[in-house]
Amino acid sequence: MSIPRWRVGAVEVMAVSEAEVGHHVAKGWAEGQGGSIVTANVDIVHKASRDPALAALVTGADLVVADGMPVVWAARLSGLTVPTRVTGASLVFSLSERAAVEGRSVFLLGGDPGIADLAAERLAERYPGLRVAGTYAPPFGFETTAEGMRQTVDKVVAAAPDLVLVGLGFPKQERTIAELRKHLAGAWYVGCGAGIPMAAGQFSRAPAGLQRVGGEWLHRLWLEPRRLARRYLREDLPFALRMLTSAAWSRLVGRGS
Repeated sequence: MSIPRWRVGAVEVMAVSEAEVGHHVAKGWAEGQGGSIVTANVDIVHKASRDPALAALVTGADLVVADGMPVVWAARLSGLTVPTRVTGASLVFSLSERAAVEGRSVFLLGGDPGIADLAAERLAERYPGLRVAGTYAPPFGFETTAEGMRQTVDKVVAAAPDLVLVGLGFPKQERTIAELRKHLAGAWYVGCGAGIPMAAGQFSRAPAGLQRVGGEWLHRLWLEPRRLARRYLREDLPFALRMLTSAAWSRLVGRGS
């Protein structure tokens, strides 16, 4: 399907709703075609805009959705009509529900030991008929050695799932997905960040009102200040402000020309 898209930094984000993502994935299953989904938040756009290799990882995905209100705002400031954001945390649920309806299986990759198991149990309880093909929490640094990556890929491939939820953080999850697609091309992959621990109840999502005004990052910062303070405050926040200013300026210049 032809999907409108807009450029934010080095990333082209697609104007697609969460329901449309589910439809696209189900259509792929029906046609025997797999694919991957990048949930582009400010951190991903920022990193991809600094590193061409990371930008190429994002470009290689079949769907790149706006996970983060600043990304949506940048599009709207540019004068584009786009749906609201589509988050990795939400896709964990909506695509698992779609998999249950379609009789498909899911594999959960990531999280601390035991967390993916708990998330899988909760998803299976919530969506009767969902088949859990397996779970795996790779050891820290697995992606730095050929053997570590091979073991991870082998576990997923052996389970032969239709949907793989990969919660390892960017760019580790996208690099792992790229390897998995070489060996299990018919599956769909979602880089869902903290979506697995959220599904397990290890972390809570921000209240709906805070999400709507783009404040979910504040909630995450409050939950994990040591891990996220530098990334959010020193790196991503200044980039987000520049991104929004650039979008607004581009629109003003366009009107004046």
